[in-house]
Amino acid sequence: MMKTSDICILISVGVAFITTAYLWFLGGETGQAEAVFTATWIPSILTFAIYFKIIARKD
Repeated sequence: MMKTSDICILISVGVAFITTAYLWFLGGETGQAEAVFTATWIPSILTFAIYFKIIARKD
Protein backbone atom coordinates (compact mmCIF):
# COMPACT_ATOMS: atom_id res chain seq x y z
CA MET A 1 0.00 0.00 0.00
CA MET A 2 1.24 3.46 -0.83
CA LYS A 3 1.67 6.01 1.92
CA THR A 4 0.55 9.60 1.66
CA SER A 5 4.17 10.70 1.34
CA ASP A 6 4.66 8.38 -1.65
CA ILE A 7 1.63 9.86 -3.37
CA CYS A 8 2.86 13.41 -2.71
CA ILE A 9 6.25 12.56 -4.19
CA LEU A 10 4.68 11.04 -7.32
CA ILE A 11 2.44 14.09 -7.72
CA SER A 12 5.50 16.35 -7.39
CA VAL A 13 7.33 14.38 -10.07
CA GLY A 14 4.26 14.48 -12.31
CA VAL A 15 3.91 18.25 -11.93
CA ALA A 16 7.61 18.75 -12.68
CA PHE A 17 7.31 16.55 -15.77
CA ILE A 18 4.22 18.32 -17.08
CA THR A 19 5.83 21.72 -16.44
CA THR A 20 8.95 20.59 -18.30
CA ALA A 21 6.93 19.41 -21.30
CA TYR A 22 4.89 22.62 -21.33
CA LEU A 23 7.98 24.81 -21.26
CA TRP A 24 9.75 22.72 -23.89
CA PHE A 25 6.96 22.74 -26.45
CA LEU A 26 5.37 26.14 -25.85
CA GLY A 27 8.12 28.25 -24.38
CA GLY A 28 10.28 29.16 -27.37
CA GLU A 29 14.06 29.41 -27.03
CA THR A 30 14.15 30.64 -23.45
CA GLY A 31 11.42 28.16 -22.56
CA GLN A 32 13.60 25.28 -23.69
CA ALA A 33 16.41 26.42 -21.41
CA GLU A 34 13.93 26.69 -18.54
CA ALA A 35 12.58 23.23 -19.42
CA VAL A 36 16.04 21.72 -19.12
CA PHE A 37 16.46 23.37 -15.73
CA THR A 38 13.04 22.15 -14.58
CA ALA A 39 13.80 18.63 -15.84
CA THR A 40 16.68 18.38 -13.37
CA TRP A 41 14.16 18.50 -10.52
CA ILE A 42 12.66 15.12 -11.45
CA PRO A 43 15.67 12.95 -10.54
CA SER A 44 16.38 15.21 -7.56
CA ILE A 45 12.92 14.65 -6.11
CA LEU A 46 13.18 10.89 -6.66
CA THR A 47 16.65 10.78 -5.12
CA PHE A 48 15.48 12.57 -1.97
CA ALA A 49 12.51 10.20 -1.76
CA ILE A 50 14.79 7.15 -1.93
CA TYR A 51 17.13 8.67 0.64
CA PHE A 52 14.33 9.32 3.13
CA LYS A 53 12.94 5.81 2.62
CA ILE A 54 16.36 4.32 3.40
CA ILE A 55 16.69 6.50 6.50
CA ALA A 56 13.21 5.46 7.67
CA ARG A 57 14.08 1.76 7.37
CA LYS A 58 17.21 2.07 9.50
CA ASP A 59 15.36 3.61 12.46
